[in-house]
Amino acid sequence: MLSNTQITEYHQDGYTVCPNFLTPDEVAQLLTETEKIISGNTLASHDKSLMEMEPDQPSNGVKVRRLYEPCTHYPLFRTLSESKKLLDAVEDLIGPNLLFHYSKLNMKPPEIGSVVEWHQDLSYYPLTNRDSLAVLFYLDDADAENGCLQMLPGRHEGDLLAHTSEGYFQGKATEAVDSSEAVLAEGKAGTVIFMHCMTPHASITNRSNRSRRTLILSYRAADAFPIYYGEMTSHVETHTRLVRGHRAQMARFTMKEFPVPYYKERSVSLYELQERSRKGEIR
Repeated sequence: MLSNTQITEYHQDGYTVCPNFLTPDEVAQLLTETEKIISGNTLASHDKSLMEMEPDQPSNGVKVRRLYEPCTHYPLFRTLSESKKLLDAVEDLIGPNLLFHYSKLNMKPPEIGSVVEWHQDLSYYPLTNRDSLAVLFYLDDADAENGCLQMLPGRHEGDLLAHTSEGYFQGKATEAVDSSEAVLAEGKAGTVIFMHCMTPHASITNRSNRSRRTLILSYRAADAFPIYYGEMTSHVETHTRLVRGHRAQMARFTMKEFPVPYYKERSVSLYELQERSRKGEIR
C-alpha cells in the first residue's frame, strides 16, 4: 500500500516516487532475466516482434533499445505485474477493478540511449476516462547523466497537449512545452514511479557510461474503455487482461471530448514514431 502522502502527491502532481519498492535481490533477478533475453541479438539479427535495437550502431551491434511486452512473454515479469504489493499500490490510486494494459523495458544503453521527447501517454490510446497510469521501475540508478525521467508536475489535470501536425499523430507534443518547471525523477535501482496517464514527460540521451534500464507497466481502471481510433486500437489492446476485481459492464466517461490520434500507418513504438516525426515523414 502507498502512504497517504504518496497518494496525495499522485493526485496533486500527477506522479509519486517510491524509493526501495523493489529489493536489491528482486532487481538483480529482473536484470539477470533481461540479460538472458537479449543475449545473442544484433542489429542485423533479432526478433523484431520481441525487441527493438538501437539504430545508430554497426550491423553486429548488440545494443537493445526496447523489449516489447516482457510481462506477456516472460514468467518472471508477468509474476511482478500480478504481485499483490504492486496491485495494492495501483488500487490505492485508481480503484479495485484493474486491467493490465501493456509493458515494455526501455534499455537506454550507455552513451547512446535514445531520447524521448515530451508527450502524454493518453495521447497514444484515448480512453473513456483518465484512470490510467504507468508504473516505472528503475532497474539501474537513474539521474540526469544517464537520462532519467523528467515530468511536469500538476499538468495532468488540464487538456491534452497537441500531438498532431498536418492531420496526423506525431507521437510527441507539437506545441511548445515550457520545461522550466520540469522535475527530474532521480532514484536508485529499485525505485518505482507511479505516473498519471496525462502527465507530460520526457527523457534525454544517456550521456554516461552507465545503463539506465526502466521497466514500464501500464494499468487502467476496468471501466476505462478504449475509444476506437483505427487499427492501432486492437494492436494496443492485444495484451490487456484483468488482474484484479471484476470486468466492467459499463464504460465510465469523464471527458466531454478528447483528441483522436490518426496514425498515418501502424507504428511499433514511440521511438520509431518520434524519429519519423523529426524527419518530417508523417504528413
